[in-house]
Amino acid sequence: MHPDPIIAVNSSVRPDFILTDSDFVKIRMLIHQRAGIALSEQKRQMVYSRLARRLRKLKLKEFSAYLGLLQSNPNDHEWQLFVNALTTNLTAFFREPHHFPLLAEHARSCGPAMTVWCSAASTGEEPYSIAMTLIETLGSRASQARVVATDIDTHVLALGAEGIFATEQISKLSPERLKRFFLKGAGSHTGKVRIRPEVAAMVSFEQLNLLEPSWSLKEPFDAIFCRNVMIYFDRETQEKILRKFVPLTKPHGLLFAGHSENFSFAHQLFRLRGKTVYELSSRQAKASA
Repeated sequence: MHPDPIIAVNSSVRPDFILTDSDFVKIRMLIHQRAGIALSEQKRQMVYSRLARRLRKLKLKEFSAYLGLLQSNPNDHEWQLFVNALTTNLTAFFREPHHFPLLAEHARSCGPAMTVWCSAASTGEEPYSIAMTLIETLGSRASQARVVATDIDTHVLALGAEGIFATEQISKLSPERLKRFFLKGAGSHTGKVRIRPEVAAMVSFEQLNLLEPSWSLKEPFDAIFCRNVMIYFDRETQEKILRKFVPLTKPHGLLFAGHSENFSFAHQLFRLRGKTVYELSSRQAKASA
C-alpha cells in the first residue's frame, strides 16, 4: 500500500507539512458540511497555504492532527477559524456597479423605511455601498432605512463593523463620495479613512451561516444582496438557500445576484427581472402578499 502523495507549495521547496489525499478529501467534506462550500480539486494549493497557518499557530505537525482536533471538539472556536481560513472575501465598493442605479430606483418606490439584507458582507464595502446609495437617493430620510450585513466569517465582520479602510480600497470612488461619506484618518490611522457615523448607523453586522437550518432573520426585506456567494455552493445547496430567501423577500422585493450566477433553475421561486436581478415568481409573490 503506497502512502498518499505530498502536496508541495513549490516544487523546489520542501513543504512544512504533508497534506495527503485523505486529508484533503476530509477537509472538503468538513467545509461543505459546515459552510456549504464545494471545493474543487484545483483548490488544493489554496487549502494547504491557508490551513498551514493554523497548524503553525497551534504547533501541530500534521494535517491529520488538526482534523482530529476539529472532529473531537465539534463546538470548539477552532471551527470558526477553520471556516474563516477557507472563505474567500473578494469585495470592493460599488462592485458590479450596474446594480446600484436599480437599487436607487427601487428605493424611490419603497420609501425611506426600506430594509436591505446583504448576505455576504465581507469587510463591509458592499453594505456601505448600499447605505451610500440609499442616502444619495433618499437624502436625510435614509436614516429610517436599515441594512443588515451578515457573513459566515467573523474576522471580516469585525473589520466591516470597524469601518476603517486603506487608501487603495477607496481609490476608485469619486471625490464627491469620498468627501460626503468618509473621514480622513489621523495619527495611527493616517493614510486611511473611516466611514462617517451617519452611514455606519444604517448598517448592522452579525454572523450568519447560510447553511444553518434556521436563521435569526425573521422580517422580510425590500431587497436581498446575495452576490458571488452561490458560485461556491453546489446546485442542491443553492436551491435550499433560495427557498429560504422566499419568505424573507417582500412581494415587491428584489434579489441581486453576482455576474456569474444564474438562478433560472429555480424559476418556480424567482424570475429574472433584469441583468442578474430577480424578483419573486408570480406564484410566490401572490402567496407572500
